[in-house]
Amino acid sequence: MPTPTWDPAQYLRHAGHRARPFTDLLARIPGLPGDPPRIADLGCGPGNVTTVLTDRWPTARVTGYDNSDRMLAEARAHAGPRLDFAHADLRTWTPTETYDLIVSNAALHWVPGHLDSFPAWLAGLAPGGTLAFQVPHNIDAPLHALMRELGNTPRWKGRLGAVLRPEDSVHAPEVYLDHLARLGCETDVWTTTYHHVLAGEDPVLDWAKGTGLRPVLTVLADDPEARDTFVTEYRDLLREAYPPRAYGTVLPFRRLFTVARKGA
Repeated sequence: MPTPTWDPAQYLRHAGHRARPFTDLLARIPGLPGDPPRIADLGCGPGNVTTVLTDRWPTARVTGYDNSDRMLAEARAHAGPRLDFAHADLRTWTPTETYDLIVSNAALHWVPGHLDSFPAWLAGLAPGGTLAFQVPHNIDAPLHALMRELGNTPRWKGRLGAVLRPEDSVHAPEVYLDHLARLGCETDVWTTTYHHVLAGEDPVLDWAKGTGLRPVLTVLADDPEARDTFVTEYRDLLREAYPPRAYGTVLPFRRLFTVARKGA
């Protein structure tokens, strides 16, 4: 899968809905061993939720990592004395210092083989430190299934068949629980389905343009006619799957949460 080109402004159009799971994740993280604590935010995006870490742990030194220069440019507007941002590819990132918390919000599903990174990340945690993340757990939802089905039709398969996020990009909850427990962590795994009420015309398409549709938009960027045709066909499918109501359009969105505390 090619690295998607990210659009911070498009991503932030649904910032409130996207930030809520991160707040819910932080509520389950236990006390951190360091004083002041050292925190890494993996896949920080435009940095808007990274700032929540400094609210929760005011004395912490926090670094947000991302591989998108456009996202980092947006994120650096939030930088301060205890908050900075740096370029990193999560497929190869390993800690070069000791952290009390390594956290990730809606990023690991873009990292193939991320289970294999956990031993190195845990090795970079202080005793009693925590690895915590949340990822979408709805690859079977119409939002994604319709995109895959359309992308695998004869018209599009040659260009898009290998582009869309695969169905195994996120594992079952028990896989994360078993994997991290075997690595010696006290592990809590759960799922939550949010029912986002979205406003505006074709809001589910607008949501997808900020995240799941990015690989398609990236690959078809040099062919605007094809890009617009695919987006229109996908839009029509979404309209049927997510009909508007008088109060807005409901987007059910299931997410998977994991909090793994390293032994002291």
